[in-house]
Amino acid sequence: MKNFSTAVIFDRKHKADRETEGLLEIRIIIDRKSYYISTGIRVHAREWAGMVMHRPDADALNDRLGMLMKRVAEEVNDCLANQREVVASVIREKIWEAKRTPSSDEMIEWFEGQLPLLKIKPGTMKHYSTLVMRLMEFGRLRAWCDLTVENLELFDAWLHRIKKVQSDADIRTGKPIETISDGAVYNYHKCLKALVRRAFRFGIIKENPYDRLTGQFARGDKENIEYLTDDEMAAIESLHPIEGSQMAVARDLFVFQLYTGLAYADTQVFDFSKYKKVDGRWVTTGHRVKTGVEYVIMLSEECERILSKYGWTLPKIDNNVYNHCLKALAAAVGIDKRLHTHLARHSFGTSMVEHVPIQDLRKMMGHKDIKQTLRYAKVKPDSIYEDFRRVEDIKKNKKTEG
Repeated sequence: MKNFSTAVIFDRKHKADRETEGLLEIRIIIDRKSYYISTGIRVHAREWAGMVMHRPDADALNDRLGMLMKRVAEEVNDCLANQREVVASVIREKIWEAKRTPSSDEMIEWFEGQLPLLKIKPGTMKHYSTLVMRLMEFGRLRAWCDLTVENLELFDAWLHRIKKVQSDADIRTGKPIETISDGAVYNYHKCLKALVRRAFRFGIIKENPYDRLTGQFARGDKENIEYLTDDEMAAIESLHPIEGSQMAVARDLFVFQLYTGLAYADTQVFDFSKYKKVDGRWVTTGHRVKTGVEYVIMLSEECERILSKYGWTLPKIDNNVYNHCLKALAAAVGIDKRLHTHLARHSFGTSMVEHVPIQDLRKMMGHKDIKQTLRYAKVKPDSIYEDFRRVEDIKKNKKTEG
């Protein structure tokens, strides 16, 4: 059997200069005869040293090169084993599965054109817009021919390497840089999957590659909910930032969420005119912005104090700014947890579940399904500890009586 070797070659035709990127190709040598397969990847000379370096998507590009090299080797081995001539154009067809269209950004352009047509809320629209930005950064899912199972898996791996933006407090305390959560990665896939499904329904693509990846991309741990303890919640309440500052607004809004269980989106459409007094307390029945599910809440004295401070309304604050301020607040009181807007809702649920029937808590939080509410019943172990103590006491009493 003939021997062969493969290697990645940079700028074979010497077209690259300081401003122009060079093409990476896979060179196949069989009995001193060379064949070349384009990888579709272009990099600057300073970004190539036998592997892609010094660029944000370097890991993803190197993963792609490795996968392409493997597939080329498999195709060449198959040709040699079956005594077929190695034809570069045939291998290229099998590697790429389809020819590129003239517009390399045609898929992204179509996605952008579809966004205004989607009947989704502003918050959800932001997720879709961020997805388009991520696809542009990734660079390997631009045209319809790029929409393959392989590229979706590479996109997933690339997303898992994205670093979170650190707050000033994180930098000061030397907190390690973390990658984005599984839940965030899942949401990118959720948006992309919806757009791909739409393209399939319109007949733009003949196959939905996500159908071959069912269950592949995990949503992350949704059972073990992170929450603040009573002491941690009290520590946040005890803070008094400079009045009128963004920190003060973030503190007040977070405390309001801790007492009501409202999600961030619901606080931003707060309307006190919809509240009425019942037995001396302000109550309302509303509908969640995200799901439209009905919820019922009563304002505590602390909530009334916060509302009176802002003219019986709630201040508007950008979600990113809000979360940035919350990180600083957590650092100020020594809470070693990632403080974010939704953590207040989780903390409300876990603090209430010990004192109210689960069906009532479901109504308070506006959950579609009781299963969502039951997660909070699993969070706090205190009641389980009490069960252990109670059983232990029973056994001790039996021994004493015996």
